[in-house]
Amino acid sequence: MPATTPPPTTLEGRYIRLEPLSPDDLPELFAAIGVPEVFAGGWGGGPAGYTATVDEFVAFGSRYFPFGKGRVFAVREPDGTLVGVSTLGDFDEVREHAHIGWTAFAPRVWGGVVNPEAKLLMLGYAFDHGFGRVKLQADALNARSRAAILKLGAQFEGIVRRDSQRADGSWRDTAVYSILRDEWPAVKAGLEARLR
Repeated sequence: MPATTPPPTTLEGRYIRLEPLSPDDLPELFAAIGVPEVFAGGWGGGPAGYTATVDEFVAFGSRYFPFGKGRVFAVREPDGTLVGVSTLGDFDEVREHAHIGWTAFAPRVWGGVVNPEAKLLMLGYAFDHGFGRVKLQADALNARSRAAILKLGAQFEGIVRRDSQRADGSWRDTAVYSILRDEWPAVKAGLEARLR
């Protein structure tokens, strides 16, 4: 099955729902993730990228998220509370590559069911649309995110040195991981077991 860019949609899980995020949702997203702890690990350009006001965050988010190029998902709890964001993007249909990234969650949900279920839903969506490799990555200094990616079942590929510039002007090394189509059944079973 050839890879095809998946259309915008809502993905329903047991513990969360992924809905297309729009720029209009950015003030609500700020309420969930607009705290220094989220930026401390490297998200959004690192600590210097932190925006302390909703207006600054809306301006930042309008530039940062790949609206129109990826599937940017608002991550919501069953009651509709927005607790984070994650994106399926960088679609390369010829090489069957996609990328899950731009992910941040409210600290109160760290270490729980939100991240594994979000990844279960997005990985399934990518592989169901014919992609053969899904990349995940994190700032090489972000031990918490790197451990979470490994816990998903992704394979470490290496470090891309001096990959992108942080908000403070320093250069970030990026730790790259991936999950291949052939690995997906075992990864999926592991994520489902975690959610049980």
